[in-house]
Amino acid sequence: MDLYEHQAKKLFARYGVPTVQGSVVYNSEQAAGAVADMEFPVVVKAQVKVGGRGKAGGVKLAHNLQELNQYTNEILGMDIKSHRVRRLLVDPGVDIAEEYYLSFLLDRSNRGYLAMCSVSGGMDIEQVAKDTPELLAKIPINPVDGLTRECALEIVKKGQLPEEIQDKAASVVQQLYEVMIDADATLVEVNPLVRTTDDEILAIDGKVTLDNNSEFRHLSLFDEFRDDSGADFREIAAKKVGLNYVKLDGNVGIIGNGAGLVMSTLDVVAYAGEKYGDIKPANFLDIGGGASAEVMEAGLRIIMDDPDVEAIFVNVFGGITSCVEVASGIVKALQSLGDSAEKPIVIRIDGNAVEEGRKVIEEANLPYITTAARMDEGARMVARITADRLGLSNSEGE
Repeated sequence: MDLYEHQAKKLFARYGVPTVQGSVVYNSEQAAGAVADMEFPVVVKAQVKVGGRGKAGGVKLAHNLQELNQYTNEILGMDIKSHRVRRLLVDPGVDIAEEYYLSFLLDRSNRGYLAMCSVSGGMDIEQVAKDTPELLAKIPINPVDGLTRECALEIVKKGQLPEEIQDKAASVVQQLYEVMIDADATLVEVNPLVRTTDDEILAIDGKVTLDNNSEFRHLSLFDEFRDDSGADFREIAAKKVGLNYVKLDGNVGIIGNGAGLVMSTLDVVAYAGEKYGDIKPANFLDIGGGASAEVMEAGLRIIMDDPDVEAIFVNVFGGITSCVEVASGIVKALQSLGDSAEKPIVIRIDGNAVEEGRKVIEEANLPYITTAARMDEGARMVARITADRLGLSNSEGE
């Protein structure tokens, strides 16, 4: 789970990381109230979970109330890399002498952590790595040994931070590493980490990604920082019933069991859809290892409620669970949905007891159901059905 900047800095403060705490606002009136106890200039920052805010015009320095009102109205509603700005952070201004970069990330390939530090902060670290790689230090950290004081000093020295502030910077490095470990984060990034004119070190920005797999260990933290305001309501509904759903921009609803099978289904449908007016998948929906009536019904309801979906492809493999149980679950789900199951459905099942499972579906004799023996066959069927419903013709003239 990605955190907003204001959430990341709130988390930093709990671990003693020196930072600045501003106010989150949603309109110009709230912004004016937020600066009542601040001195100008103040910084107005778009709160979106994506980088590049400054280049997009999402970070402004306001010197008075007039500029504050102007920038608030300009930034709210702005689209930054497909992320709509719905809130702002108004921070007190800081007298900055220098800007640095510091981050910790999970290094899966080496089964450890990686620290990155650079004297060139305040800009895209990707650009620094490309243009001046000698200014970006990368130091591996053994998770067994942890981050010692010596290692923290090595990080800031190799990052070429000035000698006179290395000791203070090393302390901040240790505090940020503590955030990384204690919160089970996969990324902790500060850009910029600044040196003020009076030689203080402050994290005036922050990016944190929490590992979703660790949520059971940090329930209160996830509950505190979870924000569904920008999420598709279907994704929220799917999550509540334990399904993995991602909204896409096509017209074919996809349901499968297992992430690998669903990903393959997306590819096969997209490939088949090229011949039928560029038909594409409308979603990723993984119902997991089981295919009970309850799970299948929940998945079908979510897909049926999507107005972009013209037809649905159910592609399920019966492994430990036999295809008889899978097919029974599908039929029961469709019978439960009744008239709401009005969109054409192509079903392909395979695996354990497949013939018996197909017989269950055939005997149900549901009018809107078409069965396919193979995945590619089912993909072509659903692409053709979708094209017909949209009034499209395919390149082969079928």
